[in-house]
Amino acid sequence: MMPEGPRSAEWRRAALASGAFGVTALIIYGLFSSGFGRPTPTVAASPTPVPAVEPVPATGGPGRPAVGRPGGVAAPKATLAVVAGDFWLTYLPAGLRRTGGGAIPPGPGVEGAWARFGSAGRYVEAQVERGTVAADWESYRERVSLADARGTTIRGRPAMVGRPPSGGRMIVWLERVGTGAWIRVSESLGRELLPLAASVRAPVGD
Repeated sequence: MMPEGPRSAEWRRAALASGAFGVTALIIYGLFSSGFGRPTPTVAASPTPVPAVEPVPATGGPGRPAVGRPGGVAAPKATLAVVAGDFWLTYLPAGLRRTGGGAIPPGPGVEGAWARFGSAGRYVEAQVERGTVAADWESYRERVSLADARGTTIRGRPAMVGRPPSGGRMIVWLERVGTGAWIRVSESLGRELLPLAASVRAPVGD
């Protein structure tokens, strides 16, 4: 028989404290075993596949490498087609070779040179004229008769494009005061007319 009194009350308090400790330990164990309080691992999102971009093929033709512009537009290849000592073309359509040229017959207020580059059914003719005949654009443009003429510019210079009586396509422009020039091409090279004129180099004033 358990003794009554203060010692009995002390024993009951100790028993209650021990039971409470056991219950608390069970609760803590249950929480940790369930994963409560642990950081949730981050799941990396799967990257969205990006389709490969295929390079745009160049369409400039032989000798005209692509330059990365939209549609594969290609820049003319640098060449050297001399018309006069200080006047030349840095682009010439593939397959053409020089078939003529030289000094033009001098006349009142004019001197210069010309050159022709051709192959079967294709040709490029270029001429440079110096003197008072090219004193200004208004007077120089009247030296050449062009059908369907329209005004334009080439490398910042005033120019005119049209069809000459001799056939083909022609562009005439004032390179600078005192120097005029023209280029004529066969119908088959009509699309090359402006690139040819744009390729002209003349050291003074360029």
